[in-house]
Amino acid sequence: MDTTSLTSPQHADLPSSLLQLLSNTLILYQTTPYLPISALLSLGATSKSFQSLVHETHGVFRHLDLTHIKAAQFQLAPIDHGGEVWRNVQMDENVTEDDFYGGPLLGIFNTLRRRNILQNVQTLILDGLSVTSDLVTDIICSDTFRVRILSIREVQHLNERKLQQALQYAIRPSRAPNTPKLEALYIFGPKDALPVSRFRRHVNRYPPGIAPIDTVPHYAGVVYSYGAQIGTGWNMRSGDTLADEMKKNGDKWYQRSGKVITKPPSHEWAETIRACMGIVSFDAVLCNGPRHSLPVTTEEQRNETPWYQLRNAHLPPRIATCAVRSCCNCKTSPEGSSVFGRSPMERFPLLAPPPLHASSARAAKAPAAEDTTDKKLLVRCLDCLRNRYCESCHKWWCEDCYEVPDLSYSSSGPLQSWESGVKRSCFECGLNCAECIVRTQLMCKLCGGGYCTVHNEGSTLTTAGRHAIDGCRC
Repeated sequence: MDTTSLTSPQHADLPSSLLQLLSNTLILYQTTPYLPISALLSLGATSKSFQSLVHETHGVFRHLDLTHIKAAQFQLAPIDHGGEVWRNVQMDENVTEDDFYGGPLLGIFNTLRRRNILQNVQTLILDGLSVTSDLVTDIICSDTFRVRILSIREVQHLNERKLQQALQYAIRPSRAPNTPKLEALYIFGPKDALPVSRFRRHVNRYPPGIAPIDTVPHYAGVVYSYGAQIGTGWNMRSGDTLADEMKKNGDKWYQRSGKVITKPPSHEWAETIRACMGIVSFDAVLCNGPRHSLPVTTEEQRNETPWYQLRNAHLPPRIATCAVRSCCNCKTSPEGSSVFGRSPMERFPLLAPPPLHASSARAAKAPAAEDTTDKKLLVRCLDCLRNRYCESCHKWWCEDCYEVPDLSYSSSGPLQSWESGVKRSCFECGLNCAECIVRTQLMCKLCGGGYCTVHNEGSTLTTAGRHAIDGCRC
């Protein structure tokens, strides 16, 4: 009996090899941004086929993250080590400060340049590393770099004034065509947290008693005890929570929760962003409040002009650091909210983290659909919210709804009006509106002093807590 016709071919059920899988450019482009450059180089060194795939396929090294590369870390040991040479470089008077602090990254860039990798990098992440202004100037102005998205958040040894001058030079009117290559610069926000694996959400989600072979626990050892399993479960929950926060962190501008940039940038950065508008985008934008527009100069218009358009109320350019809702009274604002896709792109900041699968400013500004309900953006600087923004409930009054007590002005705006403004009743709470103060502040019946039910230890709406312990029994 001939059994050859009854035997099915065995090779038909064999899985695809890794080389065949990565030869699909769609899979390759979706995978490589998640791999460190050391893994890509190791993969290319396994065989000639992988070497051709890694080094000859366009876009493999498009996204380069050097944040966690050990060789890129700048860790300076004590100075006197008996003549020890730092990184095989002879330290003498010819070594400049920028060469010294930029040594680790300069060595990496020279190696990547020799391997013909550096010119293929379009997204470069250098957060938290030792990055000098001369190194950033080379990335922006040199022909050897083709970086479109650069992230230098929380870097060390960066001279911001020199960087501003480099940006001004790169966007000069006499620059060469199609320069600079840089489209997006991350510098004002915090660096991204460590990535958290999201696949753990789908592990061990099976009915009781049913689990695949690779998830069946071993009942031996301390690691598999009941207490250890409880700790593992809590660690997984913490990881999922951190992953959710990281996912929402990029659209924190759209969460309208108040201050987004904790450390206000200098006024020189506002002038630099205005000069780079339309050429280089940043992870911050200028405030579009009405006080930043051109003031009224003619006497005929002064009588019918709102207070915030007069010359003595005018403000120079400022970087917006707060994301707010619409005015709590009129539900709008004089400048209007920005809608992604309809408003000018210059009114939108770069969102963190930088995109993995694209290297353009528009992709870095696009908000996530699942985290934004209407994709409207309204940002203000601190000067445009002074005395009109509640730090607890985040509501505010626009310039049209704000009740001006008189016609006197100061550098920070009109004088405060309590009917539509804020005041400080607790140092920790900050400036709060009348509703928040009524909800959190009480008055002592004996001494007449006020105390906060939030920050006064042990106090509630009915008990005085720490205020009573300190000597007053109300």
